[in-house]
Amino acid sequence: MLGRTAGGLYWMFRHLERSENTARLIEAGMRIALTRSDDVEKEWKSVVTTAGQKDAFLERHDRFEQANVIDFLLRDRTNPSSVRSVVEAARSNAREVRTALTREVWEATNDTWLTVRDTLARPVLDRELPDVLGVIRRESALVRGALHGTMLRNDIYNFARIGTFMERADNTARILDVKYYVLLPSASYVGTSLDNVQWETILRSVSAQRAYRWRSAGDASAMGIADFLILDQQLPRSLVFCYRKIDENLGYLAADYGEHHRCHELSHDLLLRLTGRDIGSIFEDGLHEFLGDCIKATNTLGGAIERDYRFTA
Repeated sequence: MLGRTAGGLYWMFRHLERSENTARLIEAGMRIALTRSDDVEKEWKSVVTTAGQKDAFLERHDRFEQANVIDFLLRDRTNPSSVRSVVEAARSNAREVRTALTREVWEATNDTWLTVRDTLARPVLDRELPDVLGVIRRESALVRGALHGTMLRNDIYNFARIGTFMERADNTARILDVKYYVLLPSASYVGTSLDNVQWETILRSVSAQRAYRWRSAGDASAMGIADFLILDQQLPRSLVFCYRKIDENLGYLAADYGEHHRCHELSHDLLLRLTGRDIGSIFEDGLHEFLGDCIKATNTLGGAIERDYRFTA
């Protein structure tokens, strides 16, 4: 496969995953802000920080007011990571690699762009926000469903899935990292009811609240939730699940092409970091340090994948 085609598939699905993650992150921020009316701006600052858009946001706005944050993350055309921007980018990627996609995947992607464009044509009112976020999540899921239901399990599929899980792993790690260093107002709150409310809201942001209840019989704790989002083998948004899928899909590419690259070594090493770990040792070594290493390693892996498969060639 041409490197440019591989890159288009990879980024198409990274962008679609980012749109859904941003919608979930905004929903989490909205819920947390409702529980802490004393410092709403701090909660919205945490949302922008988690999205990795703090510096870009401050270039356009002085304060982290709810309306500004929502508009910046959903609609702002100058923000390349806004939902509108990434869905448009995904559609452009899909158009460039259209011959590699089934008709169903192309049509779902094109329909997603048209729906999101029309939905975000004007500023989103507070009362409309839940419905708008629901539309964004649903449209991303429709493209993913078309991929699963109609595509061959070949190199095209593998690059699409690698893009999805790279973005998802980065998002989960960032949400967890920001939780302890931005959301929590003071170390004295750790273990309190406020802390637990915030952790449960983080579960909502990765669509894992009900799954966690099934796993834990409703007993919510910071360590239990961190364990679930980092080490659970069956949760599709946990770090270990994402890294395992990346490693598997890269392995399929190595077998198909008969070539082994540096990205395969980096992916395997990243998965080994979590294999056999327990959450107690992660907390003991430092949750922030561990997650920071994961974010850096994920970025390094992404760069290696782009170079090894010549995305810009």
